[in-house]
Amino acid sequence: MSAEPAPPKALPVLRIRSLCKTYGTGETAVHALRDVDLEVRAGEFVVLLGASGSGKSTLLNILGGLDRPTSGEVEFFDHQLTDASDDELTRYRREHVGFVFQFYNLIPSLTVRENVALVTDIASDPMPVDEALELVALAPRREHFPSQLSGGEQQRVAIARAIVKRPQLLLCDEPTGALDYATGKLVLEVIARINQELGTTAIVITHNAAIAGMADRVIRLSDGRIASIDVPQRRLTPAELSW
Repeated sequence: MSAEPAPPKALPVLRIRSLCKTYGTGETAVHALRDVDLEVRAGEFVVLLGASGSGKSTLLNILGGLDRPTSGEVEFFDHQLTDASDDELTRYRREHVGFVFQFYNLIPSLTVRENVALVTDIASDPMPVDEALELVALAPRREHFPSQLSGGEQQRVAIARAIVKRPQLLLCDEPTGALDYATGKLVLEVIARINQELGTTAIVITHNAAIAGMADRVIRLSDGRIASIDVPQRRLTPAELSW
């Protein structure tokens, strides 16, 4: 009997080739990224580790269309981002990318629901706002203002705002950096849930090596280069992490 064919691998959602980013010129030039090659598959949970200045945020900003490389190529499926116009990058960010940063950037005068609903005005196929709030376990707080929420709750509002437009990419830059241990775990549980239940490709920057345990792949950057790529034997749940 012939062997069963191997299941197809998930398609790459991002292809990065020979990516370089330099700030400044001459002797004062800073080489933030140096010849980075990488593929990220649809539905993956990727953790980027590295010391401050290793190039993590620069890489994330380029993948999210917030910055342009000095040289090299970035493809989102079959779309070339490197040569995209400003309008095309705006459309890419609007339709395909959700961002979560260390600080929540909520509008203080708007309720939780209104902060999330703002994004639906520019999205082509948003999910219902209340559905996004259910995913981050904040539906009972929908009419509260940011000042009435804890830091972890505000970060979960920021995640709901990022996912309400159904992005294919969720890019998180130190999403637990301003949170205590227990609250950080709650936020990680939300990100893991979005990745697993919606199939959203998640890339998370952190300096906390313990968070790497919940990744499909762990990419370590050093001096603008990929120093190593590791595949954990088993994805841990956030509850199993400790630091």
